[in-house]
Amino acid sequence: MSRALQAFISVLEQDRALREPSRLRERSDVLERLEAWRFCGQPPDAPAVEAGLRDRVEALCAELEAIDGRLYQGIRQDILHGAGAHRLLEWVRAADPDRDAEAHARGDSYDHLDALVSGVLQIDEPESPLVGLAAEMVFYQPTPARHIFDMLARSALGQHDVLIDLGSGLGHVPLLASICTGARCIGIEWEAAHVECARRCAHALNLGRVTFVQGDVREVDLSAGTVFYLYTPFEGAMLREVLEMMQAEAARREIRICTLGPCTAAVAQERWLRAADSWEIHRPAVFRNA
Repeated sequence: MSRALQAFISVLEQDRALREPSRLRERSDVLERLEAWRFCGQPPDAPAVEAGLRDRVEALCAELEAIDGRLYQGIRQDILHGAGAHRLLEWVRAADPDRDAEAHARGDSYDHLDALVSGVLQIDEPESPLVGLAAEMVFYQPTPARHIFDMLARSALGQHDVLIDLGSGLGHVPLLASICTGARCIGIEWEAAHVECARRCAHALNLGRVTFVQGDVREVDLSAGTVFYLYTPFEGAMLREVLEMMQAEAARREIRICTLGPCTAAVAQERWLRAADSWEIHRPAVFRNA
């Protein structure tokens, strides 16, 4: 183990290309491997040679994380100056289609784009305790970043739209949608602690077209929305009630509903909606009122 790791570390220490800002994916993969070794690889009482190897691993991790940190800070500055969309979307355009096709097949797995989004948004951990879910609400899980960017493209979200994220959690979808499209974005979230974190992030990045509302989706005004997003935030009778609310909105105007996860199958059965194209539960689907 140690000989293989020493050889691996020696290669990384000499790899100049890995230090290039554009090699985020490669650094993400390397850091993931090193993190696994740091936390699972060696006991505390390992011999001195292993201690020296641990020091090299720690130094390498710190160097690569610092490179990423400078990258993230530069993008944050671009967002503050209104140029964040270009900087973020160039990473999406640079993604490897073949490799990302495998990622789509893994559904809710995460990749280097999530590291990028996390480093750029820098959303705080909740300071207040969580109140817990009400009946039929589904445990919060952030939408993988590649799915957010895919959803923005497939829904053709634009600056004249109003996106409402039903169950917005820490706010990744409304925040990224606002940065990348200029659309007005509203996140509705049950957990007050999550809403507080999302609001702090929007304020820090000067995102004036993002609003976060704490409350039960069934008691919130949806009349402004033109695009609605659901990452299976609830199920059963609650999902049925929310779908009926959106059907009432669809009777007044054209809307799009974007889904991800098991709720997609339920939404696809609604006769008042039609899918924009073929759908599957492991990637974003877009529906329009018929």
